[in-house]
Amino acid sequence: MSITDPQDGVSDARVLAETTRTGLDPAAAQPPVRPGVWLLGRSPLHWVSLAMGSGLSPVAPGTMGTLWAWLAWRLLDPWLSTPAWAIVLGVGFFAGWWACTATARALRVADPSCVVWDEVLAFWIILWVVMPASFGLQLAAFVLFRLFDMVKVGPVGWADRLFKLAPGQMPGWAQGFGILFDDLVAALCALLVLALWQA
Repeated sequence: MSITDPQDGVSDARVLAETTRTGLDPAAAQPPVRPGVWLLGRSPLHWVSLAMGSGLSPVAPGTMGTLWAWLAWRLLDPWLSTPAWAIVLGVGFFAGWWACTATARALRVADPSCVVWDEVLAFWIILWVVMPASFGLQLAAFVLFRLFDMVKVGPVGWADRLFKLAPGQMPGWAQGFGILFDDLVAALCALLVLALWQA
């Protein structure tokens, strides 16, 4: 991972402020930017979208982000009530949408693999619904969620395709939402399987 910022002198605020126009976007014609530790120094939004850097893992960043979410839940849960978690999830959705959009635009990629806030938010929702639960049930939830998110069968695949870019367009707010949306659908699928299993 490079620590050199390939966009020195280009602010995230300016990149995010650019609107996606119909037709060719000159910025989109430029090649994607390789993610690295340099992203964390650019904006607090990248700390969110990369889940404190866990998304920069060279191996299975989505799984690393979900593991980070699990650990963060275990650390935060003793201090947060169920209603407090609802507020965290609501704020996390809108802040995450902003952060995912900013990082996608900074990297010029509609759904960068290093962006793992979608996994974090979705897995927190699963835990919010199933807790209190045994370690075995939490592990089953983890495996099911990762399976649906990686294989993208049925509604998850549909959700993943819904916000794809047209050629020559820069990622925008729709793609930022799309980053979150397919993982939320994967979380719903995992919860449905768990509910049927527990019935």
